[in-house]
Amino acid sequence: MEPSPALAPVLSRVSEESAVFQQSIVKALSQETLEQRSWMPPSRFKPRVGQSAAVVPQPRLQTRLIVSEYSVGVLTDSESRDLVEFRQVVSVDGKPIRSQASARHALSLGLQSPDDRVRKRMLEDFARNGLVDIATDYGLVLLAFSKRGIAGMQFGEEPERQIGPETVRSVLWKQLTPAGGELEFHGRQFARIPLAGRLLVRKADSLPLRIEVWAESLDNHQRIRDEATVAYQMSDHGFLTPAWVVHRHLVNGAVLTENHYRYEPFKLFSADAEIQFTEIPDPSPPPAAK
Repeated sequence: MEPSPALAPVLSRVSEESAVFQQSIVKALSQETLEQRSWMPPSRFKPRVGQSAAVVPQPRLQTRLIVSEYSVGVLTDSESRDLVEFRQVVSVDGKPIRSQASARHALSLGLQSPDDRVRKRMLEDFARNGLVDIATDYGLVLLAFSKRGIAGMQFGEEPERQIGPETVRSVLWKQLTPAGGELEFHGRQFARIPLAGRLLVRKADSLPLRIEVWAESLDNHQRIRDEATVAYQMSDHGFLTPAWVVHRHLVNGAVLTENHYRYEPFKLFSADAEIQFTEIPDPSPPPAAK
């Protein structure tokens, strides 16, 4: 579907940044901090007598803080050659799991894996750390805006808005097929569904600043919605990288899980089996998620 003439230059710039991102992000690594807040079912109910019997147990708020080494690669045997996220957990709630060097070594092996088993084990590793409703690959949503991806979307422009000091153009978008949808992980189930959302680009030069994304489905007569905001920033190496992601998982309109991902500025590494880095300036704190 051809975009309107007014949006064509904007989408052309976004597709250029998507192409540079695709080529460059596989050469980089970051440290990812995930703070997950999830509302769990109440502890097993025990009948009581007297006035306390009328008290209904409330859901429990569970919080987890997971620090991981994070990189992006392609599955060797994948026909689509899609990029996917790889993680190795370094610490959980402040308790060390493995050293940073060990995590980076495991990542380098995962990036050379010929199939999807290593990545699934990484996701299951997350689940073993008490995480629930994990949604992956949101940091890569810019890849959906390749020339081919844009051809499979429909668009509509909204009024301009502000992001801090920046005036931005706001573009609604919707995928027409599930082929480019994000891979979601709930329990041990994987699924791809078509996405929709909002693209926010700087008015002055159409640089993508944020991408909002959402998807809805029905599961056992329950309405499932996942929504996320991904903030991008220009790295010291000349390509966009994710700065933070806020993801929410809702069931019948109620938020059950919030995932807040933050990324340190990305470092470049060599193509050797062992990850080695070039020097870059000390990172500044990531912007607060809104």
